[in-house]
Amino acid sequence: MRYKGYDVEPSARALPSGLFAANLIIERGASPHAASFTFDALDYFFEAEHAVAYAWRWARLWIDQHGKRAG
Repeated sequence: MRYKGYDVEPSARALPSGLFAANLIIERGASPHAASFTFDALDYFFEAEHAVAYAWRWARLWIDQHGKRAG
């Protein structure tokens, strides 16, 4: 997914407890020197879809607050 010039990769990781951790990778640019940010276990959910949706919303907020528009 792209948002304001960033590549955003939300995901859900199944845990032994039956919950899903909301994980996220945000990358700016495609070069080998591009910035990459990884966020693990932002929160926990009973359904994988909810974890992914939360990570996607979290990414948009983070980019809006911290990011400058990527090339």
